[in-house]
Amino acid sequence: MTLWLARVLFFTGILALPVTGRTQSGWSIAIHGGAGTIPLTTPDSVSQQYYQSLFRALETGRALLQKGLPAIEVAEAVVMVMEDDPLFNAGRGSVFTSAGTHELDAAIMDGRTLACGSVAGVTTIRNPIRLARYVMEKTPHVFFAGNGLKALADSSGLEQVAPSWFDTPRRLKQYLSWKDLQKGTVGCVVRDQKRNLAAATSTGGTTGKRPGRVGDVPVIGAGTFADNRTAAISCTGLGEQFIRHTVARSVTARMEWGGQSLQSAADSVVFGVLNPGDGGLVAVSREGTIVFSFNSTGMFRGAATSEGRFEAGIWKEMISPADRPAHQKEKQ
Repeated sequence: MTLWLARVLFFTGILALPVTGRTQSGWSIAIHGGAGTIPLTTPDSVSQQYYQSLFRALETGRALLQKGLPAIEVAEAVVMVMEDDPLFNAGRGSVFTSAGTHELDAAIMDGRTLACGSVAGVTTIRNPIRLARYVMEKTPHVFFAGNGLKALADSSGLEQVAPSWFDTPRRLKQYLSWKDLQKGTVGCVVRDQKRNLAAATSTGGTTGKRPGRVGDVPVIGAGTFADNRTAAISCTGLGEQFIRHTVARSVTARMEWGGQSLQSAADSVVFGVLNPGDGGLVAVSREGTIVFSFNSTGMFRGAATSEGRFEAGIWKEMISPADRPAHQKEKQ
């Protein structure tokens, strides 16, 4: 086969990438709830709340995958659980803008078809990830923002809430003090039983952002990306940096053209391209391998597989539901 023909076959999808390692027949799921400066001195009572929320989201995904639901359905459902959890900076727990309002972003992508949908500046839809999927499946477009977004939301039939529904005491305190510039996001990557991939990400942005600011989350290839030939990726951190370096797509490009493993490609970008403290990502490969890579103090994250893995982490260690808080072990 000539090089020219190989390239034609690759770009048309006839020639798939070679599989590195054993292709699993089961499913895999990974989630994140944001990355940043998470002190090891965080009280156990607080860290345990996060672990419980991470395990709750993971359990939702595990149950759906065990029933054989497709990756895109699972990714959306898990992100919805996290959007409804006020602990995370997405949906219900979204941070305030400098004007004291909320503007939410979300994106979803199907690795099987490369279909995707994004929304930015959502103000009344309870679960922005649902609106992103609506864009993907019910419109010929990919990205909605601005004046047309309200009309889209109204026509979608999805649950809407008053803007004040996103006001929570915790986020109001952060807004009033502005001591901690939150960069949180939630995301989910999935590989289902049919070996299809999907990624979904949702965020409230950064505390005190100027109205109209859009981060990496809804930018396909920056904060969210999925392609059955390589991997599904969801990012979290300083959005502007992830946009500049098109982080999610850069990872899969290194896999395609550089022959790197998912872990190697992710680490090359997170530690070799981004600045220390910028954030991280969660990913799952076409083989079902789960990867976490972050250059911040911590990243709220979790993983589950059909082979029995079920664990979550905030700092370096991953723990099971029966374990003690991870940072207690790290202090010893």
